[in-house]
Amino acid sequence: MANEIDIGLFSINTDHLVDHEALSKVAIAAEQAGFESLWTAEHVVLPDPQVPPSPLPPNAELLDPAVALAYIAAVTTEIKLGTGIIILPQRNPLVLAKELASVDVLSNGRVIFGVGVGYLGPEFAAIGVPMEDRGPRTVEYIEAMRSIWNDEEPDYDGEYVSFKGVKAFPRPIQRPGPPVVMGGHSKPAWRRTVTHSEGWYGFMLDPEATSQNLAGLTEAQEKYERPAGLGQIEITVTPRMRPGPEMIDRYNELGVDRLVLLSGARTVDESLTFIEHIHDTLLS
Repeated sequence: MANEIDIGLFSINTDHLVDHEALSKVAIAAEQAGFESLWTAEHVVLPDPQVPPSPLPPNAELLDPAVALAYIAAVTTEIKLGTGIIILPQRNPLVLAKELASVDVLSNGRVIFGVGVGYLGPEFAAIGVPMEDRGPRTVEYIEAMRSIWNDEEPDYDGEYVSFKGVKAFPRPIQRPGPPVVMGGHSKPAWRRTVTHSEGWYGFMLDPEATSQNLAGLTEAQEKYERPAGLGQIEITVTPRMRPGPEMIDRYNELGVDRLVLLSGARTVDESLTFIEHIHDTLLS
């Protein structure tokens, strides 16, 4: 069937895919099958013992997103490489800017910078970053990263990050840097999407919840000024629906640009079977 929505694959850096041979095999298979993008998950640390709202047990295996994507960049040629998401307020923005610029250069401009503000208190406490100011901290970090990526004389003076008289090369191939995709299902996330992001990412949403979030984005666009350079908001969703033509139709009607699928696979063979199924039913 003709597919009007790009199809990505989520959680490329977790569980059985932390093995280098498995990761390489699955990434190459996804590219050959016609997937548009591969997406990483992130938690730098996890609460032990697991407590709500933590989604994973403390022994869950997750490769660092930038490291995983750099490895994937070496074994693929065209598929886009997305962070889905990086918990930005937990990172040093200049160090992360260097990492993502490096991956963008090595991948020939394929990085998508998915961002989230985080929600696990124990994770923030362990890293030593206050959770209460994670929203404004995220905004400053995005602005600071774009300055070090683009400005002739990078200079930023904010509450959470301040620098001048420094430069960092190489700069990303993509200009003004890897596109920022803001994750989140709240009014602040919608606002940050409008004011600071090329796109928005909704995770594990059925069509009804997707519609509600898109309505929130529309309301935010009416309320906040969007910089012209950010262009039209690109909509990415990880769906709750069973993959198939009906799923494509439902989300296409809503105006979704990209669906990032969660396979639920626990082995390499299951991952490859899922990729083959999506190729046969949605991508061919």
